[in-house]
Amino acid sequence: MITTDGDGQRAQRPLTREDSLRRLGSVPVGRVVFTRRALPAIRPVNHLVLDGQVVFRSHSGAGIVAAADQEVVVAYEADALDPEQRLGWSVVVTGVARLVRDPEALARYQRVLRPWVDQPMDEVIAIRPDIVTGFALTRVPAGPA
Repeated sequence: MITTDGDGQRAQRPLTREDSLRRLGSVPVGRVVFTRRALPAIRPVNHLVLDGQVVFRSHSGAGIVAAADQEVVVAYEADALDPEQRLGWSVVVTGVARLVRDPEALARYQRVLRPWVDQPMDEVIAIRPDIVTGFALTRVPAGPA
C-alpha cells in the first residue's frame, strides 16, 4: 500500500517473522492484550525477547498472571513509530502465555529483566510466538521526474 502526502510517498511493507522478532527485541516496552472478566484488557509492560519467546514480569494478583496461569492465548504488540515523519514499524505476536515455573529459567529471567515499577514483580510470563505479523512504514524513493 502506498500513500502520498505533502512529505512524499510512503509504503507499508510486511516484515518477515525474523525481522519482526528482531525489531520487537530492540524496544523495551510493549502491550500485552488478554481477556479479563470476559472483556479485553491491555497492559503496558517492559519485555525481552529471549529463547524465542517474549518474556515479561508481573506482580502476583495481576489479571495477566491469572490469565497466564490458565495458559490462554494473548497478543503482544510493540512498535517504534515517528509521528512527525510518519515512519516506523509495528509487530504483533499471538501465542499462549504461560507462567515460567522452571526454577533455573525463572532465576535467569528475574536476573536479566528489570521491572520499571518499584514493587515486587515475582511472576515471569513467557509468550510463545505462534503467529508473528509485522509491517514497516517506509519512504518510497522518488522516481525520475
